[in-house]
Amino acid sequence: MSSRRPPSVLESFNYAFEGIIHVLRTQRNMRIHFVVAALVLVAALASGVDKLELIALLLAIAFVLITEMVNTAIEGAIDVATTSFDPMAKLAKDIAAGAVLIASAVAVAIGYLVFSGQVAERSSRFLDSLAEVPAELTLIALFLTTILVIATKALTGSGSPLRGGLPSGHSAVAFAGWMATTLILDDADHRFLISSLTFIMALLVAQTRVESGVHSSMEVLFGGLLGALVTLAVFQLTP
Repeated sequence: MSSRRPPSVLESFNYAFEGIIHVLRTQRNMRIHFVVAALVLVAALASGVDKLELIALLLAIAFVLITEMVNTAIEGAIDVATTSFDPMAKLAKDIAAGAVLIASAVAVAIGYLVFSGQVAERSSRFLDSLAEVPAELTLIALFLTTILVIATKALTGSGSPLRGGLPSGHSAVAFAGWMATTLILDDADHRFLISSLTFIMALLVAQTRVESGVHSSMEVLFGGLLGALVTLAVFQLTP
């Protein structure tokens, strides 16, 4: 009985790359992680982070990608071993997914710590020039955003004023609120933090509209851009 020849070093590398390619082809989250990682590295090079910050970003990126691949491997192994529902199999998948969630949360925290100071400093001048306008412009911007949402839905003949159709009204108002909050803040030390939290809440509003099946991703994206750009225009064009 002949024993199987162990793979050469070149074959081992080839198997490893095949595994990475398979995960990229079959797992949407892995593709998202790769795109985000590329954007983070480009932003790091453009902003001139120091060596320690770059090391932290690389470790965070590697941590997320590795946990996502391990999660995929665990799911594949469980699917092969189990053909019927098994509570323990589900628990194992949930634990693996939780590991990815923790890795992603840590990566976001590291990215925020690395980029927050530089982004806040570079955007301070632009925001200071816009923060002098009256806070009442927020109401005008929100009202104008709502009118444009209803008008667009009427033109496209999709959805109703409060549900469905192009664009998403909830997303438009949420991102208009984020933009207004960012522009009226006059405390430079906390502006970026508050703006980031408001942006996350706007994203959560948009996500719920997609997950509930009320809007498509394109409708949510269009609504968010509409609300943010209308508010920015109102604040910038007002003398």
